[in-house]
Amino acid sequence: MSVTLSTAPLRVLVLGGTGYIGPHLVEHALARGHTVTLFNRGKTKPGLFPKVEKLIGDRNDPNGHEALKGRTWDVVYDLPTTNPQWIVNAAAVLKGKVAQYVFVSSTAAYKDFTRAFPDETHPTQEPAPISGPDAAAVPYGNKKVRCEQLVQEAFGAGGTVVRPGLIVGPGDLTDRFTYWPVRIEKGGEILAPGTLDDPAQWIDVRDLTEWMVRLGESRTGGVFNAVGPRTVCGIGELLYGIKACFSNDAHFTWVPTSFLTAQKVRSWVEMPVWSFTGASTVAFSTSVIEKALAAGLTFRPLATTVRDALTWYHARPAAEQEKLRAGIAPERERDVLAAWHAQQSGAK
Repeated sequence: MSVTLSTAPLRVLVLGGTGYIGPHLVEHALARGHTVTLFNRGKTKPGLFPKVEKLIGDRNDPNGHEALKGRTWDVVYDLPTTNPQWIVNAAAVLKGKVAQYVFVSSTAAYKDFTRAFPDETHPTQEPAPISGPDAAAVPYGNKKVRCEQLVQEAFGAGGTVVRPGLIVGPGDLTDRFTYWPVRIEKGGEILAPGTLDDPAQWIDVRDLTEWMVRLGESRTGGVFNAVGPRTVCGIGELLYGIKACFSNDAHFTWVPTSFLTAQKVRSWVEMPVWSFTGASTVAFSTSVIEKALAAGLTFRPLATTVRDALTWYHARPAAEQEKLRAGIAPERERDVLAAWHAQQSGAK
């Protein structure tokens, strides 16, 4: 369904567009009445968007952007890039040919993940080298920082850097959010981490991509943390919010961080989304989003994200449903809960 635009339709170029967040962005841009062109290798889901213009090129090839030469667009969305050389190659063709370049970075760009409440001025990682023998081995966050710098250098005020945290919802193959709706749907005693107030942040992939389309419509440049919800949330609010979506016997046993650490149960791995003060993941769960809110970032209800994530999960192949990529394994959860109850019984 199309939506009446308050601005003229845009000519949109999407670099990538067929992975996780790309289809959501393309669908919304089309629904808003924009003309979309996809540029990628044509190998991932080539049948998507049969009526959309597709240009083929390999961004690993220095000459791989030939298909973009001689063209202009109002806004470019660069979705999959971690390799700084890709930005160099794209800028060589697109500089001066686009009004706005929106680059998807990450809160992993920040220098100290243990420092809570980073805003966009928080120090970032040392930028990765663009090329050379050591470039590929540099950590993800350092690569994103170099990419951000290259975008800002090439496109100036027309450069927009979006730093999401945990992106969740239909299509998310990491399972770092999906674990909780799936586990709670199964019911029974559930291992819950730390305290109810330990921080948690996430963003529905559609909230992220729809906002990015609006950033293009409003020609908004700058750097933005992009995560939610609107107000500070604890892991308890998240888990009980998910539980409210079900009528079953699911119930939580809250186990202290110290015990989980002794049991080698890690935040963001066996206990995804969750973090705690002093953890190496706390920056991912406490990012300041006032700037993004002022730029129009909005959030759909948690229940909608839970419902749609579960619908997508149940449509996945059986092997993927059986073995999630994040979250504690069922037998391991039982063992940790048994050890916790044994300790509590012994303390009485």
